[in-house]
Amino acid sequence: MKSQLAFLYKTSLFLVVLVSLASCRDDFEPERSTGKLEFSRDTLYLDTVFSNIGSSTYTLKVFNRSDAFIRIPQVGLARGENSAYRLNIDGRAGKVFNEVEILPRDSIFIFIETTLDAQNNDQLIYTDQIVFDAEPYTQKVELVTLVQDAEFLFPGRNAQGIKETLQIGVDEAGEPILIEGFVLADDQLRFTNEKPYVIYGYAGIADGKTMIIEAGARLHFHDNSGIIVGNGGRIEANGSLSTNPETLENEIILEGDRLEPEYAAVPGQWGTVWFTPGSTGLMNYVTLKNSNLGILADGNTGNAEADIQLKNTQIYNSALVGLYAVTASIDAENLVIGNSGISNLWIRMGGSYSFTHSTFANYWIQSFRNTPAVQIDNFLETEDALLTSGLTKADFVNCIVYGNRAEELGLRSVEELPFNFSFSNSLIRFDDRFGEFSALPNYDFTDTAKYQMIKRSEDPDFENTATNMYRIGLNSAARALGNAAGAARVPRDISGTERNNNPDAGAYQATNLDN
Repeated sequence: MKSQLAFLYKTSLFLVVLVSLASCRDDFEPERSTGKLEFSRDTLYLDTVFSNIGSSTYTLKVFNRSDAFIRIPQVGLARGENSAYRLNIDGRAGKVFNEVEILPRDSIFIFIETTLDAQNNDQLIYTDQIVFDAEPYTQKVELVTLVQDAEFLFPGRNAQGIKETLQIGVDEAGEPILIEGFVLADDQLRFTNEKPYVIYGYAGIADGKTMIIEAGARLHFHDNSGIIVGNGGRIEANGSLSTNPETLENEIILEGDRLEPEYAAVPGQWGTVWFTPGSTGLMNYVTLKNSNLGILADGNTGNAEADIQLKNTQIYNSALVGLYAVTASIDAENLVIGNSGISNLWIRMGGSYSFTHSTFANYWIQSFRNTPAVQIDNFLETEDALLTSGLTKADFVNCIVYGNRAEELGLRSVEELPFNFSFSNSLIRFDDRFGEFSALPNYDFTDTAKYQMIKRSEDPDFENTATNMYRIGLNSAARALGNAAGAARVPRDISGTERNNNPDAGAYQATNLDN
């Protein structure tokens, strides 16, 4: 009995001491958070939502790894009450919360959902942030939602679940070479400006079919995706001049499907637009950007008229080549190709080409480049053979060929085959500082059969080469360099400015860049 009383006495004494100690502690008053929260994820991707239908509820876990009881003065959405997202923290619903507390070595849950009206939302991807605290302790978690009001095109699957493919050739053993893709059905061949399109895999245009892309259309391609124009197929992408240079509302734009600002100028996000032998196309007021190959033109029909017409077209940030042409037939005017990992224009195995009032500017700095902005060959080397074909013509009239290398023009030919090229009234960067090219006939700039009214290595005065802005200033060496015949053929520049009797070389007439 005594031992039991002693035990109870000690126990009650211990409890009294414990309560006394607890009453003296002040660490149950929360301390201010100092920006050391941890999160279950730094970006929360909410699944695609349908217009005006709420999303599923998603969970973010916020950890307090410290031994302190903390309070966060404010947690809320960056867009505030205007955000399309909704939050719930500790049973409280809202968009901005004050004095959120987390116990030591504990966590809280934040529940997120959204309802988007795609008709009133002009973005393919809707984003916001959950912001924790103010500077200097600010931490953020990104929220990303894809709005379903886009048109999604993708390969189907058969009964066995095998994804649809396109055959693009055969290998050495005669086995088919397949690529993930699908043939566009008749009701998929017209692309309007009503909704953006998101394409997974390669969209194929069959023999006798024409893809129509209307002014203002937006096509977004996933990784390893693009367009393949089959033999007998055709693209007609006919945009028009926009009144707003920021929104480009009438321009047709082909780009990747990552629309976050940090991806705006990242090369290699998608594949290419591939014109296979026997295909044709027209591109007018079209911008292609951030692909591997902007346009791949492979072969020709043999028709007298050029197979591919490029008018007022811009190709930017190609990981490899902007316009890669193999024995092709191309007629281009007001064409601008900027910043490619290899060359802006690479002509191989000859063909027939005409470029009028075009700008080829390569200031690539993302990796080492030892190739010129424009490379012209009448051959193609493979591991097993040297393939050759004559260059019927490659005429450059009123053009600019420039970049950040000393020599931005490359000319290589097999002598026994035609290699007919000419540059007239054009600005070319070609320094030949060490005389490496002086004995090569193709680089004889005094040969009037090849070169007429050429300026070499004088400043084009581009607006901003880092951001692919190739308007030229009033001090440009390209001012009044063009000839009247070229201007008569292309009387307005790519921005709609009328060319005068003393036109400037390149796709743009000179302007005061300070305005």
